[in-house]
Amino acid sequence: MARPPQAPPPRRWHLLIPLAGALGGLLALPLLLGRRLPLPIGAAQATELPDPAQAPGRRAGPAQVAVLAGGCFWGMEAIFEEIRGVQRVDTGYAGGSASSATYDQVSRGSTGHAEGIRITYDPGQVSYGELLKVFFAVAHDPTEVNRQGPDVGAQYRSAIFTADPALQRLARAYIRQLDGAGVFPRPIATQVEASDRFFPAEAYHQDFVQRNPAHPYVVVHDLPKLATFRATFPELLR
Repeated sequence: MARPPQAPPPRRWHLLIPLAGALGGLLALPLLLGRRLPLPIGAAQATELPDPAQAPGRRAGPAQVAVLAGGCFWGMEAIFEEIRGVQRVDTGYAGGSASSATYDQVSRGSTGHAEGIRITYDPGQVSYGELLKVFFAVAHDPTEVNRQGPDVGAQYRSAIFTADPALQRLARAYIRQLDGAGVFPRPIATQVEASDRFFPAEAYHQDFVQRNPAHPYVVVHDLPKLATFRATFPELLR
């Protein structure tokens, strides 16, 4: 049974409770007032990446969908919601072998799903290649295997989900390009999975960073990445 909004999943509460006081309050105030956050002290570092060599640029057309996974979906959602041309971002459970997914099921690590986001976007304003560049540069560490930061398990793997063979080739080509350029200290672990299965997460997981900016996990792990994205990709901000 889904937990109510006032009782978000306990998994992350125990990680950073000592930091939930003054730091959380200071960082929360700008969001509560509807303003952009400044760069916090110790903000995450972005990796400077080349553009995807084989990706087409922006092209007018109907809305497209990208499904990405890279650790906790709270921070991923917060980043991609700020990109110009992104119409909607849903947190949820991608891939997997089970015919349905809930937070409790996926947290056990036995369903094959990954915590991920489904991005609906206007390809005339932002390209699939630009979304991939943000994904690899600031949204997560693509060299981690089955974990991101304090979150461990296959449900936190780095993955790109698409049933479109052309997009699969594009994603794999970009991974080869980045590995060949040596931009990361370790090989990229991101999997390209031939699946478009996606189950939206429970309501309390949607827009979590925006609604819970003082949550201790958000303060330490998500707000720094969000600030780094804003500083690194100002041209993509809506």
